[in-house]
Amino acid sequence: MKAVILVGGFGTRLRPLTFSMPKPLVDFGNKPIILHQIEALKAAGVTEVVLAINHQQPEVMLDFVKEYEKKLEMKITFSQETSPLGTAGPLALARDKLIDDSGKPFFVLNSDVICEYPLLEMIQFHKNHGAEASIMVTKVEDPSKYGVVVMEEGVTQTRVERFVEKPKHFVGDKINAGIYLLNPSVLDRIELRRTSIEKEIFPKIASDKKLYAMVLPGFWMDIGQPKDYLTGQRMYLDYLRKNAPGELLVSGGDHFIVGNVMADETAVIGERCLIGPDVVIGAGCVIESGVRLFGCTVMRGCRIKEHACVSDSIVGWDSTVGSWARVADITVLGKDVQVADAEVMQMSVKPEIIQKV
Repeated sequence: MKAVILVGGFGTRLRPLTFSMPKPLVDFGNKPIILHQIEALKAAGVTEVVLAINHQQPEVMLDFVKEYEKKLEMKITFSQETSPLGTAGPLALARDKLIDDSGKPFFVLNSDVICEYPLLEMIQFHKNHGAEASIMVTKVEDPSKYGVVVMEEGVTQTRVERFVEKPKHFVGDKINAGIYLLNPSVLDRIELRRTSIEKEIFPKIASDKKLYAMVLPGFWMDIGQPKDYLTGQRMYLDYLRKNAPGELLVSGGDHFIVGNVMADETAVIGERCLIGPDVVIGAGCVIESGVRLFGCTVMRGCRIKEHACVSDSIVGWDSTVGSWARVADITVLGKDVQVADAEVMQMSVKPEIIQKV
């Protein structure tokens, strides 16, 4: 079985992290965002993954593929566009990589999505309805911000009737979750040009009564911008608490852990630190004595000096936060940023992004 992951975006909303690293390789839960998806695909029986990349993806993507092809024993290839092709055009470009004699459906995933990835359940759902395409949908509290998926009511199989973009009146509370399972015939509907799968291809399949929606169980978040990244991290850590608590840190030595905290085994945490809830600490980090961390990510190689406080923010790789400094309110530090002793970095109107100069 095969899959395509759409990774062609430029990651502008996660700057300055994406100045140093392609968005798919930015850490989330102490491993690249895209690795969460590839591992889930492997667990569902996928043997070949096609990464649909843009024309500016750097050499580091090649290094990632070489490393994880070997580790996961999967075939991982690129399909590289020379100009923007939207969310459907990349599938037409990758047609030759997706079509084979098996006739099996293939997965398509948006690279920003973090969830429980119930892909085996989706395969069975797709078999049961027997139509051309399946999409995963998720329930949201305020559907007016999104394109809503309107489904047929009163039936066990949830066929999609239509899509309504940012409705002014309530028409439903399910939105596209960015995970699809498509028969190869869907490729015949897509031209090799800039095309939206959500606005052009899916509505046509729905009008032919060949599109079905599976409601996603558990949590879901598009983590393509800092606030949502941190919300997704909280959801992910809560999921681990319920399903894999051994991956989370517990209080020990002279430091105290509150709630859900993930820390790489190579991280060093000093005495009298108060860590959590909802914190991720990367490999090789040094958290000095008296530090307070909550609702934040501290990526690999960072040093948080004594009595500093980082809250609701992202500290990029190899950065240093000085003694008694404060980093707060959705501030995002890029790679190798130095925050001076007692300096305060705090969001005012929009996320403050700091990069090395």
